Amino acid sequence: MPRPTGHGPGYAVRRREIIDIAAELFSRKGYAATGVAELCRATGLAKGALYYYIGSKPALLVEIHSSVLGPLLAAAQRIAVLPDTAPVLRLRLLSETLLEVIEQRLDYIRVVEHEIQRITGSSRNRLIGDRRRFEDLVAALHAEAMHTGAFRPLDPRMCMLQFFNLHNYTFQWLRPGPWDARYLSAEYCAVLFRGFAAPGYAPDGLEDEVARFRAAYAGPSLSGVEVPDAVVS
Repeated sequence: MPRPTGHGPGYAVRRREIIDIAAELFSRKGYAATGVAELCRATGLAKGALYYYIGSKPALLVEIHSSVLGPLLAAAQRIAVLPDTAPVLRLRLLSETLLEVIEQRLDYIRVVEHEIQRITGSSRNRLIGDRRRFEDLVAALHAEAMHTGAFRPLDPRMCMLQFFNLHNYTFQWLRPGPWDARYLSAEYCAVLFRGFAAPGYAPDGLEDEVARFRAAYAGPSLSGVEVPDAVVS
């Protein structure tokens, strides 16, 4: 969100700190159980100052959701149109991107998964629209993989639902350790793509394709988040 007119240069940084703190509190305690007074204590702000940065507690919840769904949709749109890449490779890259966001934004993801029903009105419609557009991009990539003969004829929406069912609940158990986003994406996609594969197509060489893509790709992180070089327990 752009800095409103009249706000100082540190406004955006402080606002992001407040949103991070709120995401941790909402993730740990739940949105309903976290009061404004607790937000004030955690952020070190009086109520008026808190509202100066966030507007309201419901607006803060919307911002947490937007901070996940907006960048994810943008990342999916970038990956969907990568030139000279097979649809199966793009699905693998999108898988890793989704898991990177889950890995780096665990508090946010917990809030997104548990609290969407508390958002109402136009904000809810916008966020649900973003989620559906993200799902449509994933379904379209599965359909493209079928068209090229890599995947057998299936319902692309059913494939999309399986894709998300395998990825989205990773947040419930993911902890720092050897199972990072890259490793999990390779394992998840090996399972999914072998099940979707058409006769004569074997996804065994997919990780070699991923490695060649990484070696040639000079752009920014596809997910838009900075990922540590290694995650170890």
